[in-house]
Amino acid sequence: MLGLAQINWFSIELLRDMMTSSQGFERDFEVRHRWCELVVKHGHSQAYRDVQHFLVHDQAMGVYLYGELMVQERPEQQALARRCLSLVQEEMDPSARRVVEEMVL
Repeated sequence: MLGLAQINWFSIELLRDMMTSSQGFERDFEVRHRWCELVVKHGHSQAYRDVQHFLVHDQAMGVYLYGELMVQERPEQQALARRCLSLVQEEMDPSARRVVEEMVL
């Protein structure tokens, strides 16, 4: 069975249903992280606010997600990564900040 991040297609409706029906979405950072990965992979721009919230409030798990935003080479996603970094740059762990800055700037 394929993992969710390995599936190459999703309808917007399916993504929304998965997010709203996921038990523990608000409590479980791993569920939110997986959701954000799917949003980035499938370019679901209506949920970019969820990605921004995750990057600002779950900084420790966000380093990988910054990379995903940049590697997709979508200008809107790259701008989102830069905007989020500017919001949290001063409060980030110095080593994590260096890694993210190398990817984003």
